[in-house]
Amino acid sequence: MSVIEFKKHLTVSEPHKALTGGFNRAVGRNSFGRLTTRHKGGGHKRLYRDIDFSYNKKDVPATLATIEYDPNRTGFIGLANYADGEKRYVLVPKSMKVGDKFIVSAKAPVTPGNRLQVKNITVGTFVYNIEVKPLGGSVIARSAGNYAEVIGHDGDYSQIKLPSSEVRRVLGTVWASVGEVSNDENRLVNIGKAGRSRWMGIRPTVRGTAQNAVDHPYGGGEGRQGRGTKRAKTRWGKPVGKGQKSRRAKKYSNKFIVSRRKVGKKSKE
Repeated sequence: MSVIEFKKHLTVSEPHKALTGGFNRAVGRNSFGRLTTRHKGGGHKRLYRDIDFSYNKKDVPATLATIEYDPNRTGFIGLANYADGEKRYVLVPKSMKVGDKFIVSAKAPVTPGNRLQVKNITVGTFVYNIEVKPLGGSVIARSAGNYAEVIGHDGDYSQIKLPSSEVRRVLGTVWASVGEVSNDENRLVNIGKAGRSRWMGIRPTVRGTAQNAVDHPYGGGEGRQGRGTKRAKTRWGKPVGKGQKSRRAKKYSNKFIVSRRKVGKKSKE
């Protein structure tokens, strides 16, 4: 088992109360209460921190007042004190410390923490908190240690290389934050025991071959059996794993993909 030494990174232990609230975790179920994602449920109760992913306060400088833990995400968050007196939680980049300043502005310098339009970011820069639609809020590269790289500008579009190795076109007018998400050591954590997984809300995963024939395509038979099918598939017969394509052939965003992500061993190199 291994843990992250939070004392080295965090500055306060209690969140800013005005930006917190309770919420019901979906635990893998939809609005009808039906299971849509397996292996989720239970876990420790969490207090929700209201994170600003819209960054709609532009041209107002802000100072990072704290670096805090958020149980709902892997990266660290920080309380930003804006010059007009407003406080908001933001996702903290790797190199920022308490007291550092940042600004959301079309004319902001390309320095860690600042937020500007992708078309104004120099090629080769690492970015996170990237929008897909202008002013639609950050959705790409938000988990611990993640970043995308700006690799080119062409007309109204810019090309970014995502953490998955996929190269994608986005409008040059979408906004992104400069830097990498904090807490990059998160990927090195070894959970260590089953109980800790349960605290995190992760339920056990049962091998398909250990199930009954009625429950899984790999199930049934006397003794241990091989898969028995040409391609790996899920409980519902959908292709999965081993480099198989599971993306919809007519997905709306296909036209924005310059090169597909690499799968298997090569993607880790």
